[in-house]
Amino acid sequence: MITPIQIEKLREDVSSVLTEKRMNHVLAVEKMSFRLGLLYFFGDDESLMLLRVAALLHDVTKEISDGEQLDILKNHNIEPLPEELASMPTIHALTAAVVIPERFPAFADERVLNAVRYHTTGREGMSIFEKIIFLADFIDETRTYPNCIALRNDFFAANPEYMDYEERVRHLDRAALRSIEDTLAHLRGKGRAIHPLTLSARADLKARLER
Repeated sequence: MITPIQIEKLREDVSSVLTEKRMNHVLAVEKMSFRLGLLYFFGDDESLMLLRVAALLHDVTKEISDGEQLDILKNHNIEPLPEELASMPTIHALTAAVVIPERFPAFADERVLNAVRYHTTGREGMSIFEKIIFLADFIDETRTYPNCIALRNDFFAANPEYMDYEERVRHLDRAALRSIEDTLAHLRGKGRAIHPLTLSARADLKARLER
């Protein structure tokens, strides 16, 4: 079981490798992931603590250079996809998941690694844990894009705490899908590459919601 003391030490370690602006975002994602986590893991202290861990580590390699990102992958015999090379600002999700077991072995839980790995792209069959980190990164309080603000406001305005659990999960799925649709529109508008995992995540969420 992760302890509050370990979480505090992790915050200090992460802050030492990130700028103040990036760390403010990380702390906001930690806060948002815990707020969301209470809706889905209330009473499950282990999962709630691991959500904090995943949030704190999700951008741990965000501010290293592109060359360093590629060196990490090369040193671990990982060949990035063309879509990843075409969108280097998102490749930190992959490198972060790779370095966590080495640099932060106490926190190398599979749920943490998967949530970090897919927090930028999503994927088919995301767990609730993964969706929470994915959504928290999109709607944390440092996000000032109109679509992020609107989704954050709409998510909580629906009062998910009063929904039964099944509807609450569907509410999370709808929010994750909306964030993906917003991201895809942005990428297409900029003429940027779209990761196939994001398209798979969208198709999977749409299918779930149609059932």
